[in-house]
Amino acid sequence: MFQSFEVTARPEQGPPRLAALRGELERDGLDGFLIPRSDAHQGEYVAPRDERLAWLTGFTGSAGFCVALRNIAGVFVDGRYRTQVKAQVEAGYTSVPWPDVSLSAWLKEQLPNGGNVGFDPWLHSLGQITETKAQLQGTGIELVRSENLVDRIWEDQPEPPMNPVKPHPIEFAGEDAASKIKRLAQVLDKDGHAAAVITLPDSIMWLLNIRGSDIAYNPVAHGFAILHSDGRVDLFMSAVKLAGLDEHLGPQVTQHEPAAFLSALEGVQGKIQVDPGTVPQIVADRLGDKLVKGSDPCALPKACKNAAEIEGSAQAHLRDAAAVIELLCWLDAQSPGSVTETQVVTRLEESRRRDNALQDISFDTISGTGPNGAIIHYRVSEETDCVLENGHLLVLDSGGQYLDGTTDITRTIAIGEVGDKEKACFTRVLKGMIAMSMLRWPMGLAGRDIECVARAPLWQAGQDFNHGLGHGVGAYLSVHEGPQRLSRVSHVPLEPGMILSNEPGYYREGAFGIRIENLVVVQNAPTLPQGDAERAMLHWRTLTYVPIDRRLINVDMLTGAEREWLNAYHREVAQKTRHRVGEAAQLWLDAATAPI
Repeated sequence: MFQSFEVTARPEQGPPRLAALRGELERDGLDGFLIPRSDAHQGEYVAPRDERLAWLTGFTGSAGFCVALRNIAGVFVDGRYRTQVKAQVEAGYTSVPWPDVSLSAWLKEQLPNGGNVGFDPWLHSLGQITETKAQLQGTGIELVRSENLVDRIWEDQPEPPMNPVKPHPIEFAGEDAASKIKRLAQVLDKDGHAAAVITLPDSIMWLLNIRGSDIAYNPVAHGFAILHSDGRVDLFMSAVKLAGLDEHLGPQVTQHEPAAFLSALEGVQGKIQVDPGTVPQIVADRLGDKLVKGSDPCALPKACKNAAEIEGSAQAHLRDAAAVIELLCWLDAQSPGSVTETQVVTRLEESRRRDNALQDISFDTISGTGPNGAIIHYRVSEETDCVLENGHLLVLDSGGQYLDGTTDITRTIAIGEVGDKEKACFTRVLKGMIAMSMLRWPMGLAGRDIECVARAPLWQAGQDFNHGLGHGVGAYLSVHEGPQRLSRVSHVPLEPGMILSNEPGYYREGAFGIRIENLVVVQNAPTLPQGDAERAMLHWRTLTYVPIDRRLINVDMLTGAEREWLNAYHREVAQKTRHRVGEAAQLWLDAATAPI
């Protein structure tokens, strides 16, 4: 199994660890210490060595941070995790609704007379520290660079990952690394910058056409890179990981051990571009006046997939769809009360493993039935495993890492007889998902400009959901990829080739959850007969083809256009997947895709 159901953090371990940390605060004369979720590479996902937030607090979500003061410890979590955090942290920790309450506002309230709050400059971005310091001006509260106090007390902290790196074939990458390096270097040269710093693991993997396994479910390796404007790359990654890759990397890439990274920065002559959102503060400290703020040079080119990457993702989704359909066929044959959440996860992984291109799952499968479905990023464990009972809704959010693409799909499934209230909520979520799927929009708009389209049916009923509508997805890379997002905070214009999720939801704490998710790719839209020829428009191409549970739909709530979209989608599902599944699944598929 790729997925484990072991309990990875226990709430009761938090208070004694917090007490030990406070001893270190006393020793160093600090009033507090910041514990982020991030590592030195500033990616979303971290290796076991960097699970400092979970180790200290018990909170295992993929976003958030803790501020440990001498008399209070705040755990800052966004809307996705406000239900989860209640079950994962003990008394002694205080949940803080972030970003509604900012770090600076909370510190001002807790330290009215000022104080020194320590932070590890490797683990916080330049942007984070700059913004917080500006907000704290005049308060007497200082952010001070510090040793990592968690590492000091974490006696059995795992070692850094040292897994081998492998080449990513050109048939899937669609462009060789030398070409990528050359065109990005030309942009730096045009802008008058000598080099750019790259810290995000997926950016380095994309640029050099390599993949790794330093982080579970993400085919990336830890390292740093300096891209020079003359087309050279200094790669700071252990030689152990890169054994046998000299020919693949080519003469333009020079390998160095990670310990040489900071000193190498000092040797670069000229301006060095950094992304304030992803570069660690310690890098900014070393660069001084040479620093120029910009974007990660790989971020946008990586997001705009080429034809080979899009076709690979499309093929991976069709094979993945067959695995999910086989699972749904099996699940419908089981009686309510006879199956558990972990059994669903195990069966789905077994179905996916029949594909030889599968390398891993793309995240811990979310299999939440009944009240567990209301925990947006629920991770089932041996202790929380629940039976799928009659009347439950099962939220099943899963994905695979295939050599040719990364998948992410959510379906909400009726278990037995489901009530009218749940069906009405499901139908509103479906209406929102369909509205976004059908959307055409002018080129130049960002996620914040259009994501409300999928929320409108819920808003009309006084309902909403506390997560973004969609995230970017990589091409056999991270399942969460920037800079593209369907979110009210996203300012990045959507461009052809970007893959995103379309996943509205609704969650009623203690009762049920609903989410429907397809992956879609941005494409140029053809001009309509009545349209303005000079106005460029965009639309979506759907990548995910798995039936949506018709039993949960209140058909009377759908418009004629929505019914037409759903029936057309289901026809395509049957056409594209029927020959990929077994006889029993074919019969199930015929019923599941019948028109409404």
